[in-house]
This record gives sequence, structure tokens and C-alpha cells, in this order.
Amino acid sequence: MTHIFRYLTPIDDAPMVGIRDDAGLYPLDVPSLGTLLASPAGDIRAAVEDAVKTAPITEQPVLLPPADGRMEIWAAGVTYTRSREARLEESGGADFYQRVYEADRPELFFKSVPWRTVTDAEPIAIRRDSALNVPEAELAIVVNSAAEIVGYTVCDDVSSRAIEGENPLYLPQAKIYAGACALAPGIRPAWEVDASDLAITIRIIRGDSVAWEGGTRTSQLHRPLPSLVDCLFAEENFPDGVIISTGTGIVPEMDFTLQAADLVTIEIEQVGSLTNRVVAGKPGLGWLSSGAGRGRYE
Repeated sequence: MTHIFRYLTPIDDAPMVGIRDDAGLYPLDVPSLGTLLASPAGDIRAAVEDAVKTAPITEQPVLLPPADGRMEIWAAGVTYTRSREARLEESGGADFYQRVYEADRPELFFKSVPWRTVTDAEPIAIRRDSALNVPEAELAIVVNSAAEIVGYTVCDDVSSRAIEGENPLYLPQAKIYAGACALAPGIRPAWEVDASDLAITIRIIRGDSVAWEGGTRTSQLHRPLPSLVDCLFAEENFPDGVIISTGTGIVPEMDFTLQAADLVTIEIEQVGSLTNRVVAGKPGLGWLSSGAGRGRYE
């Protein structure tokens, strides 16, 4: 199984891009992930396949979020039946969620910039001004500058159900804050995976027991993945590529909310896994602005 990673080792002056398979991690001769995603899909595939023919690195890497530079992270909403039902429930039955589920145009919203994105083993956050906060387990598509899907990764689109449910105009506050976007570090190349029917599972551990768990499959997506790309690129350019989280089909009941110290694990078949501990509010995420929390390498 092959993945594309951003990483740092003790001998690197800046983050590197590499390819990892069962035999090791191989450096890729590009200055950034955004530079790689500025290339056509065929060139990206050739670079990945050539990299694994070289010698793997021997240093221990620190794995970083799979986004850098001018890349952006966007997200889709109300793309599964369960998501539509949950939005209707938390909003008291507001019919615009039903309308967007059925509309030609999907709900797409900006989620994060690279420097505010966390990865595996780093903390995610719940808002202290929200009484109802949940993780959202989602398949994320990695798209190059030519609007081609070139990979997949795992996303936790952490959200405040209370704030979004109170008023749809509060969506940015419910979705965009420190610790609200987590991405698994590895990007699984699209040419190695059929994403049409992948199992997605989530488990939340509280103390020594399972507080909540659930699952779905990507076959339950209401919208084809290319249609999300087409809509996002219709009147916008992404010169260094973009990541689009494709929405969740797993939403807890209204009586469940995340708590500080919960451990959230999301797994997507053939793509990867993502595990994060929950903290309350931005004090635990201050290191994001400098990267200091990722050790002495960044």
C-alpha cells in the first residue's frame, strides 16, 4: 500500500515530500506538496512510481499534515441521507437542508488553511461556547490544479452542532476554528483505490470504554465525487491543489457530545486511519501558529 507524505527528519531544513510503502519512506524530488499537486495527474503518478525505485531514508520521520503553502481545505455538507436527517433534527426541521440535498449545486464551504490543520496523534478541539460538539468522519479527496482527483485521505470535520443548528449563518463559526480540521498524514494515490464503496468507521473512547461508534460506506454518498470538484473549480483556481472533505454519513444522536480527553479514531478502508485526543478550546492549540507542538523539527 502506497501513501504520499509530508515529513521532517532531524537532518531536514524544511518539510519534505515522500512516498511510503511497506519497505520504507522514499524522498520525492519536489520542494512541496503544493508543487506536486500543480502537476498533471499523469506526471504525479510517474513521480510516485519512480520514487519507490530509489533508496529509502534511514532517519526517523515526523509525519505532517498533507497540506502546505497555498493549498486550501474545503468541505461538503449534506451529502449523505444521515447528514440530511441530522441537520434537520438539530435545526428544528429547517427545509433548506432538504433543498440542498436535492439541489444540483452541493453545499461547499471553506474549512481550513494548512497551518491550522492537525494530523494523526495531534489534538482536535471542541468549542467551549457550544454545548453540542461532534466529530465527522469523512473521505477527503485530494485534487490537483487541473481539477483531477489524484488521491484520498481521512478527514475529521469537527463541528459544533449547537451553533450550526441555531442559525445557518453561523456555519463558519461552527466549522472553522483552531483544532476543527484533522487530516490523516498519508494520501493514498487515486489510481490504486476504487473509492466507490469503501467502509468508513468511527470509534470514540472515553476513559476505558467506547462512548460511541458508527459506520457507513462511500457507496451511500448522494453525490458523485467529481461533481464536488466541478462545482468548486467552476469559478475558482487552485494553483497548488485543494483537499475536499466529502461529507459524513455518521452522526451521533442529539444526546451525545464530545468531551475533553475523548479519543477519536476514524478508519477508511484502503485509505488510512486518523486518531486524535480531544481538548477544550483554543488554549491547547496555540502551538499551531508556530508548529512548535510538532517537536524540534518544525
